[in-house]
Amino acid sequence: MNNQIFYFFYNFAHQSNFIDELIIFLANTLPYFVVFFAILYLLAISPAISRTYGYTLDRFKEIIFVFFTASFAWFLSYLFKNLFLIRRPFEVLSDIIPLLYEKGFSFPSGHATFFMALTFFIFLFHKKIGSLFIFFAILIGLARISLGVHYPQDIFAGFILGIFIAYLFKFLYNFLSKLPKQGFGN
Repeated sequence: MNNQIFYFFYNFAHQSNFIDELIIFLANTLPYFVVFFAILYLLAISPAISRTYGYTLDRFKEIIFVFFTASFAWFLSYLFKNLFLIRRPFEVLSDIIPLLYEKGFSFPSGHATFFMALTFFIFLFHKKIGSLFIFFAILIGLARISLGVHYPQDIFAGFILGIFIAYLFKFLYNFLSKLPKQGFGN
């Protein structure tokens, strides 16, 4: 089943230059836009659009938590890759010519893990925009399959790991937010 789903998405590649460029854009360029717009969104949001000292600190705290969550998830995926040692589809299946070559092992996908952790953490606090970010994370994951560098199981495992880490860090974020605030001179 994993190979059948893989071939379904991989068969979009090598059909036309436009589609190949679109797949490459979704897999390798869109991630930069997602990060940029996540930062931009998190800096811009405010219920009262106030620019108080507390607002600024809260925004930066949320941005730091979002990206620490995603980075921690990516690091875990890297550890799992070196634990499971699953080779990439183009290394195993002789008829696969990837649109771009990737090094290292494939399971779980670091891109899928990072972007699902990032976007799902945003979703947990900001449902509407978070849904749009999750859509972009899914596009990135499916494009990585179409590139020929990941199996569906790599992407799915990355999504699950990213969601799990996002929930874990949301719990940590809420816990830390409830602690008494200590300022200078206290």
